[in-house]
Amino acid sequence: MTNPKWWDIAVTATLLIVGTTVAIADDGPDRWAAWIALALIGVLYAAFGRRLIGAGDREPPPTSMAPSIALQVGLILILAVGAAFQPNIVTAQVIVYPLLWVVSLTRKQAVLANIGASVTITVGFIIGIDEGAAGILQGLFIGGLSLGFSLALGLWITNIAEYGEERQRLLDDLQAAQGELAALSRDAGATAERERIAREIHDTIAQSLTSVVMLAQRARLEQPTADSTLEMIESTAREALSEARSLVAANAGLPQRDASLADTLARLGERFTRETGVTVTTEASPTELPRDVEVVLLRCVQEGLANVRKHANARAASVTITQSDTSVRLRVADNGRGLGGFQPGDEHGFGLSGMRDRVGLVGGSLTVADATSGSGTELTVDIPLVKDTAS
Repeated sequence: MTNPKWWDIAVTATLLIVGTTVAIADDGPDRWAAWIALALIGVLYAAFGRRLIGAGDREPPPTSMAPSIALQVGLILILAVGAAFQPNIVTAQVIVYPLLWVVSLTRKQAVLANIGASVTITVGFIIGIDEGAAGILQGLFIGGLSLGFSLALGLWITNIAEYGEERQRLLDDLQAAQGELAALSRDAGATAERERIAREIHDTIAQSLTSVVMLAQRARLEQPTADSTLEMIESTAREALSEARSLVAANAGLPQRDASLADTLARLGERFTRETGVTVTTEASPTELPRDVEVVLLRCVQEGLANVRKHANARAASVTITQSDTSVRLRVADNGRGLGGFQPGDEHGFGLSGMRDRVGLVGGSLTVADATSGSGTELTVDIPLVKDTAS
């Protein structure tokens, strides 16, 4: 308890009770000395004690022990001198000993102050009681009992306070760690969202703009009289493609379920054939798949056909999706020139690496290799299916 208000009440009540006890027990002149001693204790507490209560717990702690030591010495001497005049005043030690603890800056200071108080007050009490050997024994008994009780209670309360402070420090550390964890989680979520947006931009906008560029180039060859307009189309599309790739480098929805996966793949293959002249056949007969799996398969088909367009120099390509009880497999194959020594792990762009990351998010795997037929390339995606075990 380090609230000065409660100490004000405790000190005032103790001094009044002890002063009343002195008045009842003694009607001689010694009681005036006792009352003066009690008044001095009250003045010393009011002038200095209130400011020093709980000083050891403050942040930053005081740099000097001198004020607290001076207050302790003053309280001890006043009580000892008062006891030499009127032994009954020694009852005031019930508030003096706790004050010695609460104004100390360290445990060691408090213990030494208690020992000094016990010795000094005991001497004053023995002088005041003046009963020879019996008085000495009585004084030693009272002083020893008071010291033992004060040390036991003070050390116990101090240990409790230190334990509470340690728990508070641990709680603060835990809250700080939780705050850091929450910040890391938010950062990880933001990073994952940026990567997702980047993949979506790459697999949709960038691929569409690539198609526009290639169509414009072909139209220039077929329509020589439209060079100026077609150049503008190509230039605008290239600028849009560059901007999209910039977004991909800095950042990463899902299409609406307006058609089955097989229908979507068929339309994708037809458009690819019209744009490039490469014959694309599609075959997909899976049952209802989870939405995220369908999106991964569609994006992988788009990226696989984009690689056929850019690298394969193929005349035909096939897209096949098959499903078993435990997994679904996508195979994109062409009859082009194959990898030619290229290793997928050597890629520094976003295509295959982005596709591999997307497949990994649903627990799947991706492989790219030369076709087993001897010519062309095969891209294979395997995704496990988790059955709904809910009854």
